[in-house]
Amino acid sequence: MNALFTLPFTAIGRADHDRVGGKCASLGEMTQAGVAVPPGFAVTTDAYASMLANHGLKDEIARALSRVDPDDFDAVDRAAQAIRIRIRSHRMPADVESAIRDAYAAMCAEIGADMPVAVRSSATAEDMPDASFAGQQDTYLWVIGADAVVEKVRDCWASLYTTRAVAYREKQGIDHGDVLMSVAVQKMVNARAAGVAMSLDPNTGDRWKRCWARSSIARFPTSM
Repeated sequence: MNALFTLPFTAIGRADHDRVGGKCASLGEMTQAGVAVPPGFAVTTDAYASMLANHGLKDEIARALSRVDPDDFDAVDRAAQAIRIRIRSHRMPADVESAIRDAYAAMCAEIGADMPVAVRSSATAEDMPDASFAGQQDTYLWVIGADAVVEKVRDCWASLYTTRAVAYREKQGIDHGDVLMSVAVQKMVNARAAGVAMSLDPNTGDRWKRCWARSSIARFPTSM
């Protein structure tokens, strides 16, 4: 596995946040702690940065957004859409694509066939104390085959510039150029149940008096 552009969850911890983003850092931390996390790997922010540098996209994106009034939603939407099209219109650098294909092939070698995976965005500005970015970038489920994985990784990069993500960063005062995108490629599993648990009231932020929770336990196959 190319350690510059891809890292397995087994080699990732919180210290790698700048290279793998919030989601992958958490997945790696849990994996190393022995939690039953479906296996996978991170496509690092180095891969994304290489894509931008290879096609001069960083300066192009900065220019496009500098001309937009952040309070004009339609203008933000048009600029964000144009940026996504530009990212998707370029082929990723050959060494980045090769690293992703090799890492996916190593996962598939375990079962002797193409493995269904989730391709999940993991930006460096996710899961922050004051800005979760929940749902701002894209995730793709049941992706099968190396060609599809490469395509969806690029789509996740492009989703850093969804209209909602651009508007959210503007609201939070986060510079667009400071945010990089990593991508998690993770084995799909058939959970018997899935859910979310909340440790505070999402309306008031109250952790104790009016806290409510809805939770369930996801049970993963032992063959994971």
